[in-house]
Amino acid sequence: MSETSSEPTRYLDAASSEPLHPAARASLLAALDVGYADPRRLHHDARNARLLLDNARAVVAESLGVRPDEVTFTGSGTEAVHRGLLGLVRGRPGGTASIAHSDVEHSAVLHAAAWSGVATRVVPVDRFGRVDPEALHEACDETTVVALQAANHEVGTVQHLPALTGAAQQAAVFVDACASMGRLPLPRTWSAAAGSAHKWGGPAGVGVLLVRHRAPWVSPFPADDRVDHRATGFENVPAALAAAAALQAVVAERDEATARQHALVDRVRAAAAAIDDVDVLGDPVDRLPHLVTFSVLYVNGERLVAELDRRGFGVASGSACTASTLEPSRVLAAMGALTHGNVRVSLTRDTTADDVERFCRALPEVVAGLRS
Repeated sequence: MSETSSEPTRYLDAASSEPLHPAARASLLAALDVGYADPRRLHHDARNARLLLDNARAVVAESLGVRPDEVTFTGSGTEAVHRGLLGLVRGRPGGTASIAHSDVEHSAVLHAAAWSGVATRVVPVDRFGRVDPEALHEACDETTVVALQAANHEVGTVQHLPALTGAAQQAAVFVDACASMGRLPLPRTWSAAAGSAHKWGGPAGVGVLLVRHRAPWVSPFPADDRVDHRATGFENVPAALAAAAALQAVVAERDEATARQHALVDRVRAAAAAIDDVDVLGDPVDRLPHLVTFSVLYVNGERLVAELDRRGFGVASGSACTASTLEPSRVLAAMGALTHGNVRVSLTRDTTADDVERFCRALPEVVAGLRS
């Protein structure tokens, strides 16, 4: 095989975690000195912390086009998913509910649905990973809570949520927007939604839970006497402010970044498709701008990732939402796609055209070497 690259690794796994945005770094460092106090207290330092927390909430709300009182900061995107979905389940009228979710949801949704103890229906998807509105309609009734992604975390396909929520009848709708928040406009049709700050360049350990004003949501976990009744535990005020600053910056940069990343990913898609027995996955157009996944026949995914890493490219393979990222992908299996030998490439805001061209030149060489 080839020699190990002497150049710095080009990080192409932003779908797992985007590097910290400069706006987040600046806000975090500034807030560490003034955002340490308990925002519930009445003294001067506490009032400063409360102002920072309220400002972070207002910035997130403005960036997403929601009300500030609809925004809650959680300890992670996974926690936001759990609270959002389970709170809607608990809030359904009559104390009975069921859950319908697509076959390509993140494991955080599956774990929450299993933990809830209510009846769960799985809605199939097509070869792009998109939900059929008719199949969803059949799975729903007036007590159902529907869990749908805004966009898939492994292949990038965007769900047509207006059509799906129309098919869901009177169901409450939970939207997992962790993969898309900041990168795409927030869908308008939801009762609760979730985002994850490290996906858009905020610090890890900050999730965003959105609960629509007057939505039938009841906290599924023990209460806590915090500033926000939907959250528990001492608020990480500096991290929340940093997450808000990064989101605001990413939304401001979105039009330019989306156009640039779409073009770069198109280049990767074309290079992968030009290799024999490679299947490029997900919708080719209606997708997240920075992400592409392809499956390589006759090649082990772990070896493919390792060899690309030796060439200086940090990419992902296997499932994006299980304990081991090299387990076969449940998402790809649901789409009827090859589950082994797959590679997920996701660009950061700083990925250049030169980075992509180098990857596109290395990929066929690596595949040929592993197949030989």
